[in-house]
Parts: sequence; structure tokens; C-alpha cells
Amino acid sequence: MSRTASGAGRVLRVLKALKGHTVTGLSNTELAQLTQDSPSNVTRAVQTLIEEGFAVKLDNGRFAHSISMLQIAQAHAEHMARLTGRLHEINQRVAAGSMN
Repeated sequence: MSRTASGAGRVLRVLKALKGHTVTGLSNTELAQLTQDSPSNVTRAVQTLIEEGFAVKLDNGRFAHSISMLQIAQAHAEHMARLTGRLHEINQRVAAGSMN
């Protein structure tokens, strides 16, 4: 695996490790434990996430997903809600048609 690919994988593992810690964040040490990587590698990965707008350093010194990352998650949730509504509508039409 190339160094770029392994670095990208590290960044993505840190991004996934932040899941569920939006308000309180995680420390570098906690991220290192969760990703089974060294604190220095985690520092580099977190810096990349911050530079790209996917993570922030909180006032408590811990790291969390950024507003931009949360907006991506929100857009996904809204898209799924629209699709679910559309599927429900189709199912209702199918059921109504089968009753005739």
C-alpha cells in the first residue's frame, strides 16, 4: 500500500472514531487508542481533517466533527426521509390498487 493510501486510511479511521462524540469530543490519546495508531499519526490525521473542514478542535482541547461534517450527515438524513416518504406513497398506491 502506498504511503498516500495508508495516510488516507488513517484519516478516515480517525473520522469514523469521532462518531458519537460531537459535543464532548475525543482527545488525541483516545483517538490513538480507538484507531490503534500512534498519537503522532493521529495528530497528523486530525490536522488533515481540520484543514479540510471535517473536524474541529473544541474549547476543551478535544476533537469533534465540524459543522460541515454534520451538515453532510443532516443532508443524508433528509434525503433518506424524502425517499422513505416517496416509498410510502408508492406502497399506498399499490395497496389501494390491489383493493379494487
